[in-house]
Amino acid sequence: MAVADDLTGLYTEGLLDNLSTTVLLFDADHRLRYLNPAGEVMFAQSKRHACGKAISELFANAGWMIRQISSAMDSGQVINQRGCRLELMNGPTLIVNCTHTPVSLPGAMNGIMLELRKVDHHLRVDQEEQLIAQQEATHALLRGLAHEIKNPLGGLRGAAQLLEKEIPEGEFREYTRIIISEADRLQNLMDRMLGPNDVPNIQAVNIHNILERVRELVLVEAESGLTIQQDYDPSLPDLQADPDLLLQAILNIVRNAAQALDGNGEIILRTRVHRRFNIANRQYRLVASVEVIDNGPGIEASMQAKIFYPMITSRNDGTGLGLSIAQSLINRHHGLIECRSKPGETVFTILLPLEIEQ
Repeated sequence: MAVADDLTGLYTEGLLDNLSTTVLLFDADHRLRYLNPAGEVMFAQSKRHACGKAISELFANAGWMIRQISSAMDSGQVINQRGCRLELMNGPTLIVNCTHTPVSLPGAMNGIMLELRKVDHHLRVDQEEQLIAQQEATHALLRGLAHEIKNPLGGLRGAAQLLEKEIPEGEFREYTRIIISEADRLQNLMDRMLGPNDVPNIQAVNIHNILERVRELVLVEAESGLTIQQDYDPSLPDLQADPDLLLQAILNIVRNAAQALDGNGEIILRTRVHRRFNIANRQYRLVASVEVIDNGPGIEASMQAKIFYPMITSRNDGTGLGLSIAQSLINRHHGLIECRSKPGETVFTILLPLEIEQ
């Protein structure tokens, strides 16, 4: 593997290692000599494990790639392909755009640099940016709306209190108490819609401690038919986050899952770490992934695009604020909540950078 060692020195110093695009280098014998960190994520295996393997050991449908590599080597021309089907060994099938570039390797060897870009990557980035922009716009709208409502609401409550003092004890006082009570309820609703406005108290947080606390709280509230399983990655380092805000966000999501199950079903709490991972258009070195998975009836397709809007709910007794507040709290940590759902499986994925700017 001396060639691989030489390649590591030549190609990985602050260049290919920092790309979000998957980069592979194959020699003339069609063996892999280099794989960057983005490729390790795509193939779910380390560079050390993958390097030295033939193309046929990496891809179930290696024939088309061997033909393109040979064609690029023979012609000396760059070959671009769009919408290629990539069948990973013991892994998923991906649709990628490919660029085959002839290169000279150490020792006067010919080789091919292969760049792979998942077709759905740009779509995912656009969706995440849209979700973040939507959340920011919604929050700004709510703040303006709350300001317009809270001022006359305070005047209404104050007038009811003064009126109550002027009215003798009796049935008419009950009316003023109703006005005061409803004004307080609306005030509380406004505060819940806006969420906490304090500066986050950023500190080192063990996400598994937070998840265990959430698990305890939800199980105490739930009926005996609900189970919550743990699938934790013990290698996940501490987050830089506000523990109270993080607890509230995750609690809202897990409670939502428990309510969807109506007290009878299973929730899985799963943690993983992603390397060189993008949240919207920004790449982070390490990102924590927290998945809340339930085996409930699922979320209707027409609702999935709107579930993070406030006041959107499919339950008669719901306020539609839990997921909106959770998204807002995670956004304050430069993170994002995503959702995918089908009957029998709903997954809320919380993505959080392991290091954030304070």
